[in-house]
Amino acid sequence: MNRLFGTGKPKAPAPNLNDVITNVDSRGESIEKKVAKLDAELVKYKDQMKKMREGPAKNAVKQKALRVLKQKKMYENQKDNLAQQSFNMEQANFSLQTLKDTKMTMDAMKGGVKEMKKAYKNVNINDIEDVQDEMADYLEQADEVQEALGRSYGVPDMDEADLEAELDALGDELAFDEDASYLDQAANAPDVPSRDPGESIAAGAQGVQVDEFGLPQITR
Repeated sequence: MNRLFGTGKPKAPAPNLNDVITNVDSRGESIEKKVAKLDAELVKYKDQMKKMREGPAKNAVKQKALRVLKQKKMYENQKDNLAQQSFNMEQANFSLQTLKDTKMTMDAMKGGVKEMKKAYKNVNINDIEDVQDEMADYLEQADEVQEALGRSYGVPDMDEADLEAELDALGDELAFDEDASYLDQAANAPDVPSRDPGESIAAGAQGVQVDEFGLPQITR
């Protein structure tokens, strides 16, 4: 069958905006080079005309300059058209890329929503509330346990006013006792020795030699 009817030609790929924009820009650059070349010719003709007198020769140079100027204007118009085409295609390409990015964003958001739905299926708000309530109950029980462990046993109920009065009286008694003991200690303190250690002092009332501390001295 292929021998009789032949095979169809493969379809060419669809044009790409980026490739077309690149092609148009390259054409615009080529035209710019031509315009620059024509500008150089115009400068040369203009310099020649300044040095020439009026006459047929000057008119011939002038005609050449006018022809070059027309070509320049034509190329400039082509360059402006190509620049506008490139700008329009860039705008279209930007819009197309924006739409593609928007679609990718929407697809990603849809996937995120599906994942959230799956995750929320494993979460029950009632279970969370039950856990919170149970935790509050356990904390309350812990406080009760601590309070029970700190309870006092065998302490009779007493009037707080009576306890304060007894505390004030006890403070006065303690202050008096401290002062009296201080005086007793001062009265009973031994005298400061007036002699060197080992030195004998006069005999006591019974004629017994005593030392500097008032104790009987042992004779060796």
